[in-house]
Amino acid sequence: MVEPVVRKKAVIVEEIFHEGGPRAEKPLKRAAVVAVIKNPFAGQYVEDIAFFMEDLKPLGLEMADDLIKALGGDASVVEGYGKGAIVGTAGELEHGALWHVPGGYSMREKLPNSNAIVPSTKKIGGPGTRLDVPVTHCNASYVRSHFDAMEVGLNDGPKADEILLALVMTTGPRIHARVGGLKASEIKGEDGLR
Repeated sequence: MVEPVVRKKAVIVEEIFHEGGPRAEKPLKRAAVVAVIKNPFAGQYVEDIAFFMEDLKPLGLEMADDLIKALGGDASVVEGYGKGAIVGTAGELEHGALWHVPGGYSMREKLPNSNAIVPSTKKIGGPGTRLDVPVTHCNASYVRSHFDAMEVGLNDGPKADEILLALVMTTGPRIHARVGGLKASEIKGEDGLR
């Protein structure tokens, strides 16, 4: 077991009232939580790294709780989610892939209607690198109105031997969604897709 060493965390909340059209009756909220941790594999190739996913699970659950709290404390208002990682330059992309299970399953464990796969992205970068974290509806990936993204990043991370881990949640569709497709009200909830 390798205990994740967190250098810092940040929570970002956006409240969107309009995107150039009429003011929304209920604003959209998007929130992200990021944690910058030491990369235990930085600067070397390690064959067996999968065990670290288990070690990251408590951090993932803590971060999911932070997001729900930032959105008002009621998990039932969350409709969209996504995750991502930025690996410092002394690491490799596969180190960011370690976030797939602990990041995704932590949100799915905390959200009552979360049958859809959690979309994800990752990249290598240094301090100040930004990442567009993809977002989809948390119960049905084909709900087009919820296809979105939230940019995350910190000015001083990740350093070469760090990983920035990110989770994102939203309270609804894009503020002026109107391009058709499956509506949230039409979700059957059978397969995480529709």
